[in-house]
Amino acid sequence: MAEPTFHLADLWEALADAGPDAECLVAGSVRHTRQSLDEAANRVARLLAGRGVRPDDHVGIYARNRAEYVEALLGCWKAGAVPINLNWRYVADELRHVVADADLVAMLAERAYVPVLDELAPEFPGVHTYVLLDDGTTDAPEHFDALRWDDAVADQSPERLPAAGRTGDARYILYTGGTTGMPKGVVWRHEDFFYACCMGGNVLEPIAAPAEIRANAQPAFRVDALVLGPLMHGGGQWLTLIALFTGSKAVLFSGRSFDAEAVLDLVAAERPSTIGIIGDAMGRPFAEAVLANPGRWDLSSLATIGNGGAMLTGSVKAQLREAFPDAIVNDSYGASETGAAGREVDERDPGAGPAFTVDGDTSVLDPDTLEPVEPGSGQPGLFARRGHIPLGYWKDSEKTAATFRVDAAGDRWVVPGDFATVDEQGRIVLIGRGSGCINTGGEKVFPEEVEAAIRSHPEVLDAVVVGLPDERWGQQVVALVSLRPGADELTLEALQAHCRQHLAGYKVPRALVVGAAPRTNVGKPDYVTAARMAADRLAG
Repeated sequence: MAEPTFHLADLWEALADAGPDAECLVAGSVRHTRQSLDEAANRVARLLAGRGVRPDDHVGIYARNRAEYVEALLGCWKAGAVPINLNWRYVADELRHVVADADLVAMLAERAYVPVLDELAPEFPGVHTYVLLDDGTTDAPEHFDALRWDDAVADQSPERLPAAGRTGDARYILYTGGTTGMPKGVVWRHEDFFYACCMGGNVLEPIAAPAEIRANAQPAFRVDALVLGPLMHGGGQWLTLIALFTGSKAVLFSGRSFDAEAVLDLVAAERPSTIGIIGDAMGRPFAEAVLANPGRWDLSSLATIGNGGAMLTGSVKAQLREAFPDAIVNDSYGASETGAAGREVDERDPGAGPAFTVDGDTSVLDPDTLEPVEPGSGQPGLFARRGHIPLGYWKDSEKTAATFRVDAAGDRWVVPGDFATVDEQGRIVLIGRGSGCINTGGEKVFPEEVEAAIRSHPEVLDAVVVGLPDERWGQQVVALVSLRPGADELTLEALQAHCRQHLAGYKVPRALVVGAAPRTNVGKPDYVTAARMAADRLAG
């Protein structure tokens, strides 16, 4: 047997061969051992190859969390293809953009999305294969040629395809949506992705050579993970792959919407050691369900509650620590362009942003010189990472050149646009995105910093902060706030008094819109919509 490379299919197959009988994936009623998951992925790979999908071709996956999503990821890699995540929240124009931009040749999709595919399929003759997953919907039959997953996959052999030509230079692409603009594809080499986003196959110490993955057949440290985030996003995919590659078990929450009590039932049944949540929207109801039902669930297996992808405010962290006194609550920083880049290690002011401990390949750089800012100086700079970083953006050389920069010493950095400072202990404190910076009276205000302070108010469920034109100050800080169910009315004066406990006066909101804090289809603050809503409401 040939020695594995850092190609993701090679790494998986080496691990599966070393310990085929271990359970590795649970999703709804499906329970996979490494061998059964490997065989399912082999069937997908053979189906794709038989339909003319060639190495380096791009295959879209348009589905919610389910076992077949993971089978499809592995199957694409086994066939030498590149899986492309399609966000099921996209409207037709966004999906149209990604299908065209990603050069898809095939698509694996749930039947629920047949109506939008019916609309788009005639526009994309290059997508020569559609395979539909049954999801219980009763939509009218599609008007494009499609295979049924259950039939088409079942007809394939469970034997592996030949593994010729695999290297760690193969492409992994993740489409990501920002606060503005259309989604863009971040291109990684498999080897860089494995180290930056999958912990290098070992939480304690990354593996040094591909063959070392075999030792994870019986890992010294397990990362049995309950994955709440959607696999269409990096966070959900990465936590799943971390569990698989470390020789542990991934449990997918496959509910159609977040349900705290259903999640807790799953924790009690599957006994994961870690769970990944996404900000206050998951963290708050998760903690409140436990606090409202003491002793209902056996949650003793949970050692870690990890947050990523959205802000987890100090007040919600405190609730989680109260609800799970024996678990560590970790806040992590990462992006599609950086991988897992930092972890918060201590509590701070509930109205302040988190401070992240980082490694030597992560820094805060002066935007002009790319020199590191001085710790403790308070000087804002750009968050940056080097080492195992992406190649760039798919088919966007201009954006690649702006985001991936080379310093005077020849080091290549990814600079995704987050502003930060470095405290006296060398920890990185995020303060916001430069693109959304508000200039009020000559002072710069980063919306995320103000949003964190607002969300720490006990009556507030969510907040988005924008800048609107102001004759005196140039721009004024405006808060759009949604309140918790049953909360009392929130006045501007009460919000300002709360914010002044955490923020300098010029950062405190000068106007308040109560009722909605708009977010994009990928769950990020929708600053464009928020500015329009605020302008309309305040003008009225």
